[in-house]
Amino acid sequence: MANSMRVLLDGLRFPEGPRWRDDRLWFSDMHAGVVQTVDLHGRSETVVSVPHEPSGLGWLPDGRLLVVSMQDRRLLRLDPDGLVPVADLTPFASWHCNDMVVDRHGRAYIGNFGFDLHAQAPFVPANLVLVTPDGHAEVAASDLLFPNGAVITPDGRTLIVAESFGARLTAFDIAADGRLGKRRIWAQLAPGPDGRTPIPDGICLDAEGAIWMASPVTGELLRVREGGCVVQQIATGRMAIACMLGGPERRTLFACTAETLDPVASERRSGRIEAIDVDVPGAGWP
Repeated sequence: MANSMRVLLDGLRFPEGPRWRDDRLWFSDMHAGVVQTVDLHGRSETVVSVPHEPSGLGWLPDGRLLVVSMQDRRLLRLDPDGLVPVADLTPFASWHCNDMVVDRHGRAYIGNFGFDLHAQAPFVPANLVLVTPDGHAEVAASDLLFPNGAVITPDGRTLIVAESFGARLTAFDIAADGRLGKRRIWAQLAPGPDGRTPIPDGICLDAEGAIWMASPVTGELLRVREGGCVVQQIATGRMAIACMLGGPERRTLFACTAETLDPVASERRSGRIEAIDVDVPGAGWP
C-alpha cells in the first residue's frame, strides 16, 4: 500500500463532510458554499450551491441527497427542481449545525457547535439531533462536547460520534425507532509523544471495527480501536479535517485538509482532497 498522501484536488476553501458514492467522493466546500464531487482522476464537479454554508452530507433510501445548511441551521434535500427544506433545527441547535450521518432508513443524526467557535465565545455543550425522513426533528442526545463526525456500524445498531472538545469517541445503542440510548465512551484519546492530544473531527469506520479519525490540531489521520489504542498514524503536514474510506474496494482513505479553520483566511484556497491506500476496507455508514 502507498505510504504517503497524494493530492487529488486542490484550490478549495474548506473541504468537509466527505462521502463516497457512485464512484465519486462527495464533499462540502463549506466556506465556498458548494457541494462538489471529485473522481479518482481528480475531475471535479459542482453539484449544488448552499448559500448558508454546507456541511454534513447523506442520502435517503430513494437516492436524494441530504445537506446540512450550517448558518441557518436547517436540513435540506436536493430534489430534481432544487433544494427544499426538510427540518428547521434552530429549536435544538444552539449554534451552527455541522456534521451528519444518515442511516439505511434515511434517519439523519446532526451535530452542532453549541457556541460561536470563531468568536471564541464561552463553551456550551450541544445536542445531537435526530431527523426522520418525514422531517420530524428531536434531540437524540444532549450535553455533548462539540458533536462532530459520526458513524453507524454495519448492523445498524450502534452510532459513534466524535466529541471534539472532549477528545473522545462516544457510542450509543440505536433503538428500532432510531432513538439513542446506552451512552458510553468508545475511546478516550491520550496525549501523543509530543504532549499534544488528538482532537477527533470527521471519522469513518473500517471492516475490522476500527475508526479512522482526522485530527486538525495534530495534523494527522489516526486509526483507533475501541478503548483508545492508536494502531496507525498518517501525518498530513497540515490540518486534517475529515476522512472517508472509498474507492472501488473502499480501501482508499480520503482526507479533507486545510491550512486554517478561519473562514476569512480560507479565501487563500489552500484546501485539498488528499488520498492514500490502506489495507482494511471501509464498512457501515457513511
